[in-house]
Amino acid sequence: MFQDRLHSQLVPALQLAFKALFGHDLAAKAITFQSTRPEFEGDITINVFPFLKVSGKAPEQTAQAIGEFLQKEVPVVARFNVVKGFLNIQISDAYWLGFLREARSKDILQFPSNGRKVMVEYASPNTNKPLHLGHMRNIFLGYSVSRILESAGNDIVRVQVINDRGIHICKSMVAWRKFGNGETPSATMKGDKLVGKYYVEFDRIHKKEIDGLIAAGRSKEEAEKGSPILLEAQEMLRKWEANDPEVRALWERMNSWCYAGFDATYERAGVHFDKNYYESQTYLLGKNDVLEGLKRGVFYEKDGAVWVDNTPEGLDEKVLLRRDGTSVYMTQDIGTAIKRFEEYPGLSQLIYTVGNEQDYHFKVLFLILKKLGFAWAGELHHLSYGMVDLPSGKMKSREGTVVDADDLMEEVVTEARAAGERLSKLDDFSEQEKTELFEMIGMAALKYYLLKVDAKKRMLFDPAASIDLQGHTGPFIQYTYARTQSLLRKAGIMDVWQHEHSGAWPLLPEERTVLKLLHQFPAVLNESATKLDPSSVANHAYELVKAYNSFYQTVPVMKEEDPAKREFRLELSSCVAAVTRKAMWCLGIEVPERM
Repeated sequence: MFQDRLHSQLVPALQLAFKALFGHDLAAKAITFQSTRPEFEGDITINVFPFLKVSGKAPEQTAQAIGEFLQKEVPVVARFNVVKGFLNIQISDAYWLGFLREARSKDILQFPSNGRKVMVEYASPNTNKPLHLGHMRNIFLGYSVSRILESAGNDIVRVQVINDRGIHICKSMVAWRKFGNGETPSATMKGDKLVGKYYVEFDRIHKKEIDGLIAAGRSKEEAEKGSPILLEAQEMLRKWEANDPEVRALWERMNSWCYAGFDATYERAGVHFDKNYYESQTYLLGKNDVLEGLKRGVFYEKDGAVWVDNTPEGLDEKVLLRRDGTSVYMTQDIGTAIKRFEEYPGLSQLIYTVGNEQDYHFKVLFLILKKLGFAWAGELHHLSYGMVDLPSGKMKSREGTVVDADDLMEEVVTEARAAGERLSKLDDFSEQEKTELFEMIGMAALKYYLLKVDAKKRMLFDPAASIDLQGHTGPFIQYTYARTQSLLRKAGIMDVWQHEHSGAWPLLPEERTVLKLLHQFPAVLNESATKLDPSSVANHAYELVKAYNSFYQTVPVMKEEDPAKREFRLELSSCVAAVTRKAMWCLGIEVPERM
């Protein structure tokens, strides 16, 4: 990577400097760089305070001595300045021009394959309701991480677990059978929404029955457990587990409605999966593994149940098999993890994209798999994220107060259309082209708004703010990309570097700022892959286009009379476009050629 190339010149030079100036052999790992703060001149800053014992000098004297040595011995160091104990180094124009030339001849965005296979799990919906805003953060986060890892040279397997069994599924089934009157999905009611409608209806009837039982003298606890519709759902679950043909047929029919609905949502969201796992096929997994662990003394038996003791590791005791021999969720997660590593030999890492309310669950899961002796247990990662709130408050599926994913996508696209029509710059677009553009802008608004925030943070989603063409938004980045394409079309995408840079004019501050951000992108992408954090890519893309817009508004490009300067700035624009397109691809966002 280019960032590494620059460091590979500076690190040995710093080691020579410490040897020559202070008689000290400096370890390469002791050297760290940071970007120079905007208020100071320079590109790279070195904090010399950690080296004062070695130098035996004051901070300013230490930094001055190192700066003078580097300026004399390293061609890429143009000049330096010292601010207290910080050495600010200015990199030569020749280096930046060389970087841009090389970026044109080589793909600075292409990482070689590292031979690692990584599985990323995301989405994992329940087949009793449609996808909602919370799912959107999960899906876009997981999918973006998968693309970032792919860009960094990993072989990716994208999967989801569909929670298609259990009492919550039976609730929708009971309600539809009692009140559905044969209703089926239609052009106005997708299958997942239809099933979700009856999940909400079940909850309404359940509450009504509880109130009636309480009014008749039952306690709240008795009423909740004795509600006729709940008892009916529980009986249906027992029949499902006994493979009752009629119940299974209804289950398959209603699940098929949900799958079709999910697929339509995924298609519009622009995400896909390589494999689906179904809980109905995995819920019995893990039992034999737990029993084997019991034999080996990893687990213990108490009151007929099988337990694991994690108290030595600061966690609690956890039951893995109940007295009746049935499993808990932890058991099937153990079995499913084992199955995945068996199905994908050579799998290097497994990433679970799941909300932070499950943090403790995954700590326990990973610890248990480690205790069972699986070497890959150390490569399991919980990609935890915070919940998404709306101005109206927390969402509740049972009460029907969730923000439906399809409705949300439609809303942001509608917002994009309204904003686009207000600007009145699309007169030469056909209606079909406008529809495609507004779809692209709306989806960019939604995805970017959810991805620019650190995943660990709880966030508030504002559809109107997400679409702002002048704000920290996906559409603003798209607009800048379209601007570069318009510029390059006007220039005829002429062949650049026909004229050599004579050195007669120095790089302008606006040009250097853009070049530095381009130069940093491979390192940002690599760090994002390491930390599984799309927000760093998202925010770097924003900083890049913001700097480019400043450059574009203050520095002449097509009106520049000097051919060398004009061609250099066109090549700079082309490189900005390539990096922006790649960054947005990593976020699962398309960019328009015109806007």
